[in-house]
Amino acid sequence: MRSRWIAAILLCALPVAASAADGILVVLNKSDHEAALVDPASDKVLAKLPTGKGPHEVAASPDGRYAYVSNYGQFRIFQGQPPQQEPGNTITVLDLKQRAVKATFDLGTYMRPHGIWVSRDGTRVWVTSEATQSVLELDAATGKILKAWKTDQQASHMVVPALDEKKLYVANIGSGSVSVIDRASDAVKTIPTAAGAEGIAVSPDGREVWVCNRAANTLSVISTADDRVLATFESGGQMPIRVKFTPDGTQAWVSNARSNSVTVFEVAGRKLIGTVDVGAVPVGIQMTPDGKLAYVANTNANQVTVMDVAARKVLRSFSTGTEPDGMSWATTR
Repeated sequence: MRSRWIAAILLCALPVAASAADGILVVLNKSDHEAALVDPASDKVLAKLPTGKGPHEVAASPDGRYAYVSNYGQFRIFQGQPPQQEPGNTITVLDLKQRAVKATFDLGTYMRPHGIWVSRDGTRVWVTSEATQSVLELDAATGKILKAWKTDQQASHMVVPALDEKKLYVANIGSGSVSVIDRASDAVKTIPTAAGAEGIAVSPDGREVWVCNRAANTLSVISTADDRVLATFESGGQMPIRVKFTPDGTQAWVSNARSNSVTVFEVAGRKLIGTVDVGAVPVGIQMTPDGKLAYVANTNANQVTVMDVAARKVLRSFSTGTEPDGMSWATTR
């Protein structure tokens, strides 16, 4: 009897992958200058919160309480005419529990904040400043700039940390490269990939960084062990702009903005295993923590597409507002 009781306790202590019922999907509507909080169980918008002009990327804190939004300033990006220009320099902090704006961080002269990430302990925020070729480390509670690293690369756009968070990887669109920042030594290294390096993600095992080279229509794979390019291959579409790994690390999903498609790669063999047509100009990709569903923001269709990951098929679409782009998953359990 005692052994059964102990086994039951151990079973309850095991981590369980969060499902769609255990979170909130945060979707940024660039042209509406707002963040939509979506109930993934029903696809219903629970609230819309104001941000700065042209919000592009969002990152939720690990506890799911807050979301940090980079107010880039540009909107109406892919609509066949010059985008609306209003250079941003702020981060909007959303309280997801209260469904309210908690704070606005002013970055001063660091303009065009874009790629953004929150540390595992929730105390730091990393954000790119595209206009100043910089990456900032902020105090997540106060917005104080603790460090600023220069990449000296054109359009430092997206940022992701290594698994141990000792290094930051930055995709530079204009230079076709990835910058590697050593947080301890402040050393910055540049790795050429190919034209238009933009989308970037670290594999769940921490061994590889995948980069979307949007102008070259290719993907590059970087080894985190020695920060060198292991392979470069076709993306299977035109203008690959974001990449997202499944939680188990077996697949990489790539949004191809000009092809209106998502291509799926087997990570181990770097092999294209599927192509799925979605809405007009897909950009942001987000997955549920259990890896069952994927969300794709189709910016020109003003729709978010819901996909079955295992079947690699579209289930449905819903609207959050105008020009949806950056998304983040906030765990509520």
